[in-house]
Amino acid sequence: MRKLLAYPLTALYAFFFLLTLVVFHPIQWFCFNVLGYKAHKITVDWLQFFLMRCLNLLGTRITFTNKFDIPINQPVIIVANHQSMYDISPIMWYMRKYHPKFISKKELGRGIPSVSYNLRHGGSVLIDRKNPRQSLPAIMKFGEYIEKNKRAAVIFPEGTRSKTGKPKPFQTKGLEILFKKIPSAIIVPITVNNSWKMLRYGKFPMGIGNHLKFQVHEPIKLATFVDKQELIKQIETTITSSINY
Repeated sequence: MRKLLAYPLTALYAFFFLLTLVVFHPIQWFCFNVLGYKAHKITVDWLQFFLMRCLNLLGTRITFTNKFDIPINQPVIIVANHQSMYDISPIMWYMRKYHPKFISKKELGRGIPSVSYNLRHGGSVLIDRKNPRQSLPAIMKFGEYIEKNKRAAVIFPEGTRSKTGKPKPFQTKGLEILFKKIPSAIIVPITVNNSWKMLRYGKFPMGIGNHLKFQVHEPIKLATFVDKQELIKQIETTITSSINY
């Protein structure tokens, strides 16, 4: 019965999801090309808000728990587990004052209204995961941008999403580069729960009635750690120990 109900709700969600992307695309273009970065960022922030409201049509609830006062005057590295594309909008909305930017696969940089435009122009980096000669220098340049402009780099070290919620081992290379290029960063670990359930049946129908939970853990000053491999292990343990699967 639940799955049957998911079909019409998914169709309704898909309509409003695509409508939101199409409406915000020209607004993004205008803000970026005419009004500049600040206006473009505000537009992107509100895009995330309305994308989350679209999820409410599926009976989705979102709880984002952050008990920490993270300073906004220095770079941030947000490290999270990855369960689905529905991890992204809540992180972008609730962490918006830190200007989150993503390391994304190059395929997302074309063909998706609003999303592709923001990835190309909003400060994120697009990488070819099969080509280290392209991806590693791109991540280095991205790290320098984050350090210089005091933004937040968002990285999902698993490399790909977990289809069952069970965490995959962290791939350390991207984190190592960011640590080197953003030495003054504060690291913010985030645990994501239940996002994978949005795709429990596949892309159609979508899962309904899910409660997506995001837990921000105690921030870590990168400069206080000499052994970066030990730091990565600590971050991974912190994040994965709070995953329910």
